[in-house]
Amino acid sequence: MSGPGGCQVCGLKPAAMLGVGFCFDCWPGGPVPAPPCRACRSTTGYYTSGLCERCHPRGPASRQLDSCGDCLAWGATRTTKWRCKTCADHWRKRYPTAVCPSCHCIVPVHPDGGCRLCRRQRTLVMRDDPKATLLEANRYGQQLYFVDMFHGSRRIARPVSTAAGDAASRRTKTPAAAIRRDVVVAGLERYSVRWAQEVLFDWPRDMAAGVRRGFPPPPDPALAAILEHLADDRARRYGWSRTLTEKTRRGLRILLGMQDTPGAPVPASDVALLAVLKISVPRVREVLADAGLLDDDLTPAIVRWFPGYIADLPEAIRGELTVWFEVMHNGSTVTPRRTPRADTTTANNLRWALPAIRAWAADGHQSLREITRDDILAGLPASGSPRSCMLQGLRSIFRILKGRQLAFVNPTVRIHIPAGDRRQVPPTVDLTALRAALDSEDVTRAALAALLAYHAIRVHEVGALHLTDVRDGRLHVGDQVIPLADPVRLRLSAYLTYRAEQFPATANPHLFVHARNVQGIRPVTPWWIRHKLGMSAQAVRQDRILDEAHASGGDVRLVCDLFGLSIAGAYRYTNTVGRPDADYANAGS
Repeated sequence: MSGPGGCQVCGLKPAAMLGVGFCFDCWPGGPVPAPPCRACRSTTGYYTSGLCERCHPRGPASRQLDSCGDCLAWGATRTTKWRCKTCADHWRKRYPTAVCPSCHCIVPVHPDGGCRLCRRQRTLVMRDDPKATLLEANRYGQQLYFVDMFHGSRRIARPVSTAAGDAASRRTKTPAAAIRRDVVVAGLERYSVRWAQEVLFDWPRDMAAGVRRGFPPPPDPALAAILEHLADDRARRYGWSRTLTEKTRRGLRILLGMQDTPGAPVPASDVALLAVLKISVPRVREVLADAGLLDDDLTPAIVRWFPGYIADLPEAIRGELTVWFEVMHNGSTVTPRRTPRADTTTANNLRWALPAIRAWAADGHQSLREITRDDILAGLPASGSPRSCMLQGLRSIFRILKGRQLAFVNPTVRIHIPAGDRRQVPPTVDLTALRAALDSEDVTRAALAALLAYHAIRVHEVGALHLTDVRDGRLHVGDQVIPLADPVRLRLSAYLTYRAEQFPATANPHLFVHARNVQGIRPVTPWWIRHKLGMSAQAVRQDRILDEAHASGGDVRLVCDLFGLSIAGAYRYTNTVGRPDADYANAGS
């Protein structure tokens, strides 16, 4: 921290403030009385820049220890304004300053009566005399402590997995928890607002400046205390670590301190800025969402991606594709009505169709109205999945443009894909890589590979599996009950042991978890499964079904019952049996 230089007159003390070359003792016409410290309000020991010798980072007494100004615990430092962590982060923010009825000190006082030191003394006395009152417990003095000996975040409750532990938790549960929840809800209604004052200039938030100079405190300590209580409650329920809980609380205080309208919903774009400070953005968003104070103003990724992806096309084609995109993304209540489609479907259709559209633009077409059936047939690949996928993307585009009267005809109608193209042989997998995954020392990878290679579980079903879906040696997937093969049971048992040791406090009910979703209840994604497996999970599943189809001689009923497929879905695999163009190299392996 930079500051003013030394006094140019005496050379013994630092200058009084920036832009002044002398101290208050050497002030022209002085000496002049120094102002009180702007941090601790002390009227003695002034150092420089409005701070005393204890509060200035370079002050002679800045590294010394002292007693907490509220509870008298020894070991307070300058970084917490000469208070212990509990008094600074808990009592000062949650309870009003008043006269303690026991010690008569002007400090934060609990709503039930008493300051922190007096209440700690009563807790100590009640071990021998449970009926001791606050005044009786403090009649003969008080026991002092070192700072942070009773800091609440060290005692985050961990979920108990045993039946006895669950029964014990139910016995110890008191109505106070429910009452406090009611108090929290009432506090949110009292201290939050549902409007926001527009600002004259919307300047971007400079988080780096906040790190250098400090973030402003929350203007409403009561609202900050309520949100911190919600964060603590979520930490107990989901087994957050102490560090994660403290960072989440700090992120909430920072967001409240930089609000333009105190108590208004916090924009999600402001929450995203906390990533610069290494604060978990999803955890902060979850707390704000629980409180109803999250304004999700983030633009979806596909909306940001779409304009840049079609930027090289002619203006008329861009306008037509924009109409198609809005209908696909938002749906339409105007005839012909349409429900919104998944972002993945929209992106895939555009990717499949765009090579043909770019080729037409290169040939001089300025609008999709000019495209004819002959242009469609000339632009489609010869055969296979590329032909089918491109036609599917073009059909989606021209069907919507025809319905919005932006195209005279739909040139993709009555263009059929040969039956042989729709029944292609699924590609086989590399058995060497699959065996390496099954025998991997990574028990998570081995369990994933076993479920896919032995039972061909759908990829999205693997991520959605719950711990309770594996019981009695069987896997319950929807309405299907699958007896687990012995190799699968061994690998799942090893994984469950690893999961219990690595993430003992997580409340995530899903079978597969990792370091980023153990703090919540989200399932793993298909991308994580593919990345963990080291190969395409869908290819492993298809190869297993194809192997069973060839081993059973094309028994459609067996394939349907074993893998939960429909007749049409199973026919894709059984149709390859006996075909000369379907030489399945791995059949019977």
